[in-house]
Amino acid sequence: MRIALAGAGAFGIKHLDALARIDGVDVVAVVSRTVEQAQEVAAKYGAEHATTDLQDVLDSKDVDAVILCTPTQMHAEQSIAALRAGKHVQVEIPLADNWADAQEVARVASDMSRTCMVGHTRRFNPSHQWIHNRVVKGELAIQQMDVQTYFFRRSNINALGQPRSWVDNLLWHHAAHTVDLFAYQCGEPLRDANVLAGPVHRDLGIPMDMSIQLRSQTGKICTLSLSFNNDGPIGTVFRYICDNGTYVAHYDDLVTGRDEPVDVSKVAVSMDGIELQDREFVSAIREGREPNSSIASVLGCYEILGRLQVQLNA
Repeated sequence: MRIALAGAGAFGIKHLDALARIDGVDVVAVVSRTVEQAQEVAAKYGAEHATTDLQDVLDSKDVDAVILCTPTQMHAEQSIAALRAGKHVQVEIPLADNWADAQEVARVASDMSRTCMVGHTRRFNPSHQWIHNRVVKGELAIQQMDVQTYFFRRSNINALGQPRSWVDNLLWHHAAHTVDLFAYQCGEPLRDANVLAGPVHRDLGIPMDMSIQLRSQTGKICTLSLSFNNDGPIGTVFRYICDNGTYVAHYDDLVTGRDEPVDVSKVAVSMDGIELQDREFVSAIREGREPNSSIASVLGCYEILGRLQVQLNA
């Protein structure tokens, strides 16, 4: 399988590292904002083509699929362009930064009959898979999720602390992880959603703090706190309060509510959620099936985000 990667920043590099561990996959092209960065990354990962123009890749018959790790504001437009060019697409979270664009990507993906997967990595982290498997077996039932998503980003920096050209978004990017995961783990649609936002940053033009409440169809609840003002440990911590135990997940790791480690090493073939996500993308294309985290399966998340955006606008 011949894959092109667009967006050679912090998350793009994670995907390139993951793809290097998957048999039968060749990264044939790298697209980046500057020629120098594209060439440097392409040389490191053995890609033959380096460019700043995504259309170069979409016009190439040597590319089967595209992974988009570009700025959020480009995701919908680039996904549609790639699908219309006949490519399979994995677009990093979020699918879009508004409900209308998310719906349009879903429509085009259906019309073109191509695999379109969204990078909702939490579905693939071994920690969350461990919980999900037990919920499906009937061994656990989630009563409440308490989630904290905290960063210190009072300027435009990426996950590596490097400057970037675009402004991140707590609602459409970081909240999307939890909104989707809560519905996925509960196995049912979300019924209610409320949001409060803190002051808008003078320079960035976005709220830097946010609080979201969710309730599922049968009454399970989730409380999500998000901040770009947190001066301390960064990332997201998920507390699952269940009928048969409490568990705390942090990316690929899991402990009980009493801080006892849970062995998740046998959950999947890797302990890297990004690698597992990429393996699912490749396998779904090869097998001609709908992938976990397909656009159809995550669209409900973006409907909820759209409702929350309406609340914020009001």
